[in-house]
Amino acid sequence: MNRFVDVLGWYGVLAVVGAYGLAAFAVIGPGSIWYLVLNLTGAFGLAMKAKSKSDHPTVVLNIVWMAIAVLGLGQALVR
Repeated sequence: MNRFVDVLGWYGVLAVVGAYGLAAFAVIGPGSIWYLVLNLTGAFGLAMKAKSKSDHPTVVLNIVWMAIAVLGLGQALVR
C-alpha cells in the first residue's frame, strides 16, 4: 500500500505541475477540461500522499484544490 501511495503522490506532482506548464505555455487553456482533470486528479494524488503522512494542512489544501477543479469542470461541461 505504501508504494501505491508513493506512486499517487508522484502522479499528483506530475499532473499539477504538468497542467500549470501546459497552461503557461498556452498548450491548453486554464479553463479546459484537460487542465481541470489534471488538477483534480493531481490534487487527489497529493492529498492521499499527505494523508499517509498525517500532513493535515496539505490534505485540506488539496481538498480545496479538488473542489475548485470540480466546480470548474461543472462550468466547462455546461458551456
